[in-house]
Amino acid sequence: MTQISKNVSSPILNLRKNRMSFGIWNLGLVWVLIFGFWNFASAQPLELDNTDPKLTKIVLLAGEPSGKPGQHEYFADCALMFGWLKQTPGVWPVLAKTWPTNEALFDGAKSIVVLTDGGAKHPLIEEARQKKLGELAERGIGFAVFHQAVDLPAEHADNAKAALGGVWLADIGCRGHWDMSLETKGEHPVLRGVRPFTAKGDGWLYNLHFASDAGFTPLLVGQVPDKSRTTADAKKHHGRDEVIAWTYEREGGGRAFCFTGIDLHKNWELADQRRLVVNGILWSAGVEVPEGGAKVELRAGDLERHVRKAPAAGK
Repeated sequence: MTQISKNVSSPILNLRKNRMSFGIWNLGLVWVLIFGFWNFASAQPLELDNTDPKLTKIVLLAGEPSGKPGQHEYFADCALMFGWLKQTPGVWPVLAKTWPTNEALFDGAKSIVVLTDGGAKHPLIEEARQKKLGELAERGIGFAVFHQAVDLPAEHADNAKAALGGVWLADIGCRGHWDMSLETKGEHPVLRGVRPFTAKGDGWLYNLHFASDAGFTPLLVGQVPDKSRTTADAKKHHGRDEVIAWTYEREGGGRAFCFTGIDLHKNWELADQRRLVVNGILWSAGVEVPEGGAKVELRAGDLERHVRKAPAAGK
């Protein structure tokens, strides 16, 4: 009987070996696809630009989270806004952490969303960043600014007020946490599909320095606890409805929408808050707000994604 030499390859043996190798490779590919897709799906794309002029580009600047988990979840908040903006056809949101690694990301953008810490910790008060934002404002870009990001040092107050229509300063401004019932005021595209709502335990800033010209429009107002009126000016206005959200149209062109809530991440459960915020961002970018308001579908698991985990008890 003819024997197969150890040095001569057998087509049958090679076929079996190839089949086994292919099977192992194919199984590995399946795992890579499954877990690779899972990782991709759970990750948040950053600074993913698009230069198609037919798309409305909106840049979201998410500051570093601060405070306890569930509060000041700036990145998780902006990731949610990113997803809701994608639900409006023709809109291309771009998310960056604090500031883009390449400022060319702002090219062609119609609006900038800012959700960061404020005051002396405000990350956008750096001289170079202020200069860039000033240039963009002069070109008519829109702004949507939330929560503590409306709080700027006094030396930046005039520029902020001119761009946003309002700025929080410690001389008259007040802030705190409480349940707040918010009423809509007048008619405005940003209020389409938005009903009065109550946000429990959120953080608010009020009694700001507001623009006095016709470009300023209050959108949401509500009652605040009298004990929260900690400045001399605020104490003069017991019982007054305080402005919590507004729009501003600059004389030279450009729009702004501001809302001083968004301290507690869990309050994104409120559809009216979601719609108010997304409507406002779209409006600031010059996008026509749908008659019934923007689509802001919240899927299972969305609220938990990107949120910091609370430390275990005793740690």
